[in-house]
Amino acid sequence: MNQKQYSLTELGWKKSFKDQFEAENSTELIPARVTMTHKGHLVVSTGESELLLKIAGKGIGSLNEQPTVGDWLLMDRETMVPVKVLPRTSLLQRMAPGQEVKLQPIAANIDTLFIVSSCNSEFNLNRIERYISLALEAGVNFVLVLTKEDLTAEALEYRKQADHLFDGMPIMTINGKDPQSVECLQKWFKPGETIAMLGSSGVGKTTLLNTVNGTEKEKTGAIRQGDDKGRHTTTTRSLHVMPTGALLIDVPGIRELQLHDCHAGIDRAFSEIVEAEEMCRFSDCSHEREPGCGVREALENNTITRRRLENYLKLKEEAEKNTAEIAERAKKKSGKKKKYSRKWKKK
Repeated sequence: MNQKQYSLTELGWKKSFKDQFEAENSTELIPARVTMTHKGHLVVSTGESELLLKIAGKGIGSLNEQPTVGDWLLMDRETMVPVKVLPRTSLLQRMAPGQEVKLQPIAANIDTLFIVSSCNSEFNLNRIERYISLALEAGVNFVLVLTKEDLTAEALEYRKQADHLFDGMPIMTINGKDPQSVECLQKWFKPGETIAMLGSSGVGKTTLLNTVNGTEKEKTGAIRQGDDKGRHTTTTRSLHVMPTGALLIDVPGIRELQLHDCHAGIDRAFSEIVEAEEMCRFSDCSHEREPGCGVREALENNTITRRRLENYLKLKEEAEKNTAEIAERAKKKSGKKKKYSRKWKKK
């Protein structure tokens, strides 16, 4: 199948990336964007051609970090082996699901995040607050998209519940199957802008993608075509060029979003609780029995809600625990390298 060609600008190449590339001052390198990640390999596009890169046990080429969809790589012009990941303008990442303690990048260089939920039992305020914290930590704009409004008479009620989560957050209630209904999202689909959609399985992300693109099959409009199989696995993420010229990163439904090193994002997402904590008499206040507790006073005055407080404390504890575990893993890894280095020097 003939592969459509794109300019770097059409792939989201912006001034910040161009400046970094020119600073390399090398004619031996060529930029390429990661357009798909899958277990064991990733796909990159130079605009003129696509390449399938296999991920070995220690990564790819000389890269010292794991690339993800949306990344810009600098490739050796002759060998087409990646030599560097350009510094990202933004990165969404989480603790990897499962027993292994490690970070998993979700998507990079995003301009706007669509937090997708639905007007049914899947709707969960605590979960939405996780996504908001993640977006704030990454420094990306975000929009809450509530789908399946056509399947309930309570769509307005769902919107009202979400209205109090974060001041100024745009909330769009839509029928993902109706082109007229999703028209309200078009203002974010600007040429060269990169958008990511995150949400649980079944909230209607694929339906929304198809309606926006005017397609019936998910593979239509994707940069890499013919890879329909496995598109719904948890390890596949893909970047689509939309009819508007925007780029949309499609991430399969996330069952588990464990936060790591997300303290600033959490604090911004729950700013009213942080303000209440600053009024506590003691800096190490547990908000239980201590005198002069600003948080308990705020609860009594209905300035904060019990649900928000419990979720805030849960997310803070989770982020601290995961950050400590990652730091401990890095420490052990560093210790093993030093031990190996000493053994090598003795030989």
